[in-house]
Amino acid sequence: MQSLFAGRGDLEDDLRMLTSIDAKFIGRSLCLWGGEAGLLGHLEKAKQQVLVAAKADPEMLFEACIFEIVTTRIEQVAVPDWAFVALGQPVENRSFRYADMLYPDGRGVDQWGAGSSVPDVSRLETKLYFYFLGRSFIDAGFEAIHYGQVEIMNGNDPDLTHWSQVFTLARTYAATHARRHMLLCNAHVPHGGLVRDGHLLLDFHAFPPRIMEVPDAPQEAILKVGFSDGIYNRSRGGIAPSGWTCDQLPYLVEFDNYGVSKQPGQAKADGGQFNWVWGYDEITWFALQNKEYRADWLRYAWRWVRTTDRNGYLEMPGSRQVTTGHAGLQGSDAAKPYSRRRPWYHANNPSDAVPDGTGDEETIRAIWSADSA
Repeated sequence: MQSLFAGRGDLEDDLRMLTSIDAKFIGRSLCLWGGEAGLLGHLEKAKQQVLVAAKADPEMLFEACIFEIVTTRIEQVAVPDWAFVALGQPVENRSFRYADMLYPDGRGVDQWGAGSSVPDVSRLETKLYFYFLGRSFIDAGFEAIHYGQVEIMNGNDPDLTHWSQVFTLARTYAATHARRHMLLCNAHVPHGGLVRDGHLLLDFHAFPPRIMEVPDAPQEAILKVGFSDGIYNRSRGGIAPSGWTCDQLPYLVEFDNYGVSKQPGQAKADGGQFNWVWGYDEITWFALQNKEYRADWLRYAWRWVRTTDRNGYLEMPGSRQVTTGHAGLQGSDAAKPYSRRRPWYHANNPSDAVPDGTGDEETIRAIWSADSA
C-alpha cells in the first residue's frame, strides 16, 4: 500500500478494502523518496492517520521506508538531541549535513539526479539520519521498516558492523516504545540477505518477483527460478534477530516500480539489459493488463511462489506508483486510468472515492481465503 499515509488514495476506502480482504501486514504504507524538506509534516500527518487505521483493525501492522537516497533538502531538517545521544556524540545545534552522508570516493553521488545521492551507511551522519528516521517512524506507530537497497549503501561496511548498529539502535528503541514492543526490519537483498557471524540482520527478506516476459506471447509473462537475480531458493539462513534458527529466512516478493523503457510495449526493450516486462516496470506491466488476466496472473503467481519455495510469499499489490510515460499506449480496459495525470495503481473496487480502482481486491480476498482454508 505504497504511500497509504502520504496522500496517495482515499484513506477511508483503503481501510475498507484492507479490512475486507483481511490484510495484516501493510507494506510501504509510508513511502517517501527524497523530499526531506516535507518530512516532518508527513510524519505528523501519518501519526494521526495510523491511529485511525489501527482502530479499523488493531492486528494490522504498518511498514515505513528508509531508502537508498538522500538529497540536499536534508539540510533543512534539524538533528534532534536524542539522535546525538543514541550515537554517543556530543549534542550540537545544527541540521543534517548532506555531504557527510555520501561516499568519500564519489560512488553513488548524484545517482538519482543532481543533489540526490546514495548514502554510505558507514558514515556517522548517515547513521544519525537513519536512527532519526527509524525512531520517528516508531513514534508515529509504525512497527516495520523497509530499508531499501541495503547492498548499495554498504560499500564501506564489508563485515556489516554499521548496518548491525543501525538495526540494533532501531530495535532497542522499539522494544520500549513501539506499539507491540517490536520492530520488523527487511530490505531488498539481491545476494540473499545480510548475515554477520551466523546472525541474520533482517527479520525477513524482500525482493522484486523478477517477472519474465514471454516474447512470443504479447504481454504475457511468467516467473522462473534462475531468471535475472530472483531470490527464489536463495534466501540465506542463520539465527534470526528474535532468536530462532532457519536454513532460509522467509521473504516477500513485491511488484516493483522503477520506470518505463524507451520502447514501452516491446519485448526485450532497450536491448534486454534491464528488468523490463514488455518495456515497463513490474507494477506498470501488471496494471496495464485487463482485469481477467490480472486475476489469473495473481492466482498463478501466488501458487507458483508457494510451491517453488516454501519460504516465499507473494506480496499482493494494493497501491503502487506506475509509469506509463509515453503516449499512444494500446491499452486494455485497465490501462485507461493510468494517465500522466494520475499514474497510480489501486486494487480497490471502483467507486466515487476511488474512480481509478481496478477491482482486484476481490481476487486478493479469494486467493487468501482459499489459501487459509
